[in-house]
Amino acid sequence: MADANAAAVHPSGDWPARLAALVGGVLVALSLPPWGLWWLAPVGYGLFAGALRRASGWRGRTLDGAAFGVGCFVVGLYWLGEFTIPGAVIAVALSALMYAVGAALVPRGPTVTTLGFAAMITLTELVRYRVPFGGLPLAGAALGQVDGPAATVGRLSGDLGLVFVVALVGSSLAAAVVATSGRSARAALEAVIAFAVAATAVLASAAIPAGVPLGQIAVAYVQGGGARGLRASDNDAAAVYGRHLAASAALRPGLDLVVWPEDVIDIGSPITEDPTRDDIAALAQRLGATVVVGVVEESAERFKNAAVAFDLSGNIADRYDKVHRVPFGEYVPFRSVIARLADLSDVPRDAIAGKGPGVLLTRAGSLGVLISYEVFFADRARAAVRAGGEVILVPTNAASFRGKQVPAQEVAAARLRAMETGRAVIQAAPTGYSVFVDADGDVHQQSRLGRRQVETATVTKRTGFTPYVRYGDAPVILTSAALSLAAWQVRRRRRDRSEELS
Repeated sequence: MADANAAAVHPSGDWPARLAALVGGVLVALSLPPWGLWWLAPVGYGLFAGALRRASGWRGRTLDGAAFGVGCFVVGLYWLGEFTIPGAVIAVALSALMYAVGAALVPRGPTVTTLGFAAMITLTELVRYRVPFGGLPLAGAALGQVDGPAATVGRLSGDLGLVFVVALVGSSLAAAVVATSGRSARAALEAVIAFAVAATAVLASAAIPAGVPLGQIAVAYVQGGGARGLRASDNDAAAVYGRHLAASAALRPGLDLVVWPEDVIDIGSPITEDPTRDDIAALAQRLGATVVVGVVEESAERFKNAAVAFDLSGNIADRYDKVHRVPFGEYVPFRSVIARLADLSDVPRDAIAGKGPGVLLTRAGSLGVLISYEVFFADRARAAVRAGGEVILVPTNAASFRGKQVPAQEVAAARLRAMETGRAVIQAAPTGYSVFVDADGDVHQQSRLGRRQVETATVTKRTGFTPYVRYGDAPVILTSAALSLAAWQVRRRRRDRSEELS
């Protein structure tokens, strides 16, 4: 006797179901910045879950997953096309392949519901966050939820936990559709349970405090402004530096911390030997403040990308070298092979990766640091806070992008890191977005793209660990893995029972 839900299966050639999965992926992408329609994500996941619920075999589920991935990442990663069409195609194809594999591994029929579906989405995003070459978290569904009611789940279980909850709501919607059509009483129960689990996670996370206040500091970010959409080779490093030095002239004493963006000082020698050191030292002395600047130190074959802190006396107090480099942006994997197939003139040398958590010990406090791309990786923020970070700095440079998509997603990532860690975030970019984010993830004084802008704010330093900082991604990963295994076990038992009754 077959389960009632199994009556509505579709073969691998059911293109209406493929279309539903494709539209579901597009809706999830439109929940992301700069569109920010957060409520579309659960609807999109609901369409995907509905398609999988009716799939008759692994081929159909694979095609559904691929369709969802194409819809999501053609839209969510369209910015890649500004730099390389082949690279964009490869990135979309790899991301879609991950969802195709994830969907294929979901059990057939009614077990493709609620908790099992959410677990599959979460584990697929986990893989996408990690591989290849350290992962690509941009276009991750969590980024679209910073203005939604589930955002605080990050404080409880990180961005993967947030993805789980949003996917769970989506799969509960799919189950509710089945229930209201009169096809399954079990689906109604599944919908209620799934929604109750999601609501419990949201309510529990909302009650978690954002650390323990330690005191306040007066902070300024400096955005020098300038043209956007330029490749690194087209930028005039001296002009970029000059704009930031000129913008900083407007600052007055009374500050504790000044934050310059990434790669504002681009030099061919160590900062300790370059004349720019005297300019920054003089600025720190004039303001009586710690000044953190983004420095790229070039050499013939390699370079370093660092955040360097100058103290009140003008001396270098501490330094952090970027650990998580941008593949094909700051280094080229398998360079000797790829150089035979592609023009690598825009990435002529590889960055030297730093080590350890990003923390600067300064008079202004213990400053966690995520340089640019690192803001998309929750583990980097977690490591910085566990190492003593009382606020988080994000010196970044999104000047190469013509559109708003990457800068907007970067702000969303900064907000997620604030909520996950219970720390205020100060982001500074040469052409924007620069922003102050409080420990609850709320935005204050966001700059405009391309403008010269210097803003100040009073920022609260904090200590203490949120559940996510304390335990990381392990609870969500283990829970998702257990739920996936349980779904297969349920499927096997139902199949055995059906065979006994037939």
